[in-house]
Amino acid sequence: MRAKLRIGALISGGGSNLQAIIDACEGGRVGGRMVFVGADTPGAKGLGRAKKHGIPTFVVDYGEVIRAFRRAPTPPSPADFDLQDVRAKQALFSDDRDPERDRHFFSSRAVAESRLLAAMAGFDFDLLVLAGFMRNLTPYFIDRVNTVPGEPRIMNIHPALLPAFPGVDGYGDTFRYGCKVGGCTVHFIDYGEDSGPIIGQKSFAITPRDTVDSVREKGLALEWQLYPECIQLFAEGRLKTVKLTYALPDRRTVQRSVVKIAV
Repeated sequence: MRAKLRIGALISGGGSNLQAIIDACEGGRVGGRMVFVGADTPGAKGLGRAKKHGIPTFVVDYGEVIRAFRRAPTPPSPADFDLQDVRAKQALFSDDRDPERDRHFFSSRAVAESRLLAAMAGFDFDLLVLAGFMRNLTPYFIDRVNTVPGEPRIMNIHPALLPAFPGVDGYGDTFRYGCKVGGCTVHFIDYGEDSGPIIGQKSFAITPRDTVDSVREKGLALEWQLYPECIQLFAEGRLKTVKLTYALPDRRTVQRSVVKIAV
């Protein structure tokens, strides 16, 4: 018998997707259990959801870390932080961005991420799910969770049909663009913003009667179905990430990491 998947979660807000995952675990639709819930702000309401189910919680106050950098922009970074390595790997910002701005961003995030990693070190976990965690993770953090090449284990849900509309307001962007179809995507995290290999997607029709609020409502209802389904595929060992090379019409090639789902 396969052991239950040990799931950790990071949140920023109310944690409705967190609740969907907890319910799926307790209801047997996911062969796993939540072993911790961490948040980037002390006021995250999802922490209360976790506590009601007896799940250990912790907080790393990103706001406090960032404010400290603004007051004294050269506090010590983690001993194992290499700014040049992180800059070389990241795909969040363009190469022509101000280097000092980059230094502040990646250095301050490394401090916060090192605290996340320290808090997570007290728990054995197989999969980390981002359930409304509104922070971009940097290569510093990702490389310390994804320790086996080709076996990512940080999963995220995004409120749009990626690769369209990455960023913080996927449903709003979908609605304002005039799309006739909206949806949500579960993907593995990589070094970019909402650019990692896609695991699953669900879609819904957008009608002339819809508003941005009704689009969000439709999307959330599908998120609560899709996220547990994708986590269960991970629990069953059915997700394999492979690199494929594709030929383009101009004879160039492009390489992408994609998720194959075993039958």
